Amino acid sequence: MESHSTPDSAAAARHARFGKLPERVRYEQMVEEKPATPHDPAREAYNPEGSWMSFSCLAADLGL
Repeated sequence: MESHSTPDSAAAARHARFGKLPERVRYEQMVEEKPATPHDPAREAYNPEGSWMSFSCLAADLGL
C-alpha cells in the first residue's frame, strides 16, 4: 500500500496554492466614495412648453 505521509509534487503544488486563506480585504478597499452630482436648479425649473410630456390624463390618452 502507498503511504500518504509524503505528498507528491501535485499535492505540494495544490497545498502551496490553496493551503491558506486569502488575505483579508479591508472595508476601505471595498468601498468607493464619489461626490454627488452638484445641484442644478435649471434641471428642476418649470418649463411650461415641456410640461405636457409628463402630464398623464385618461382623456388625453383617449384623444378626447
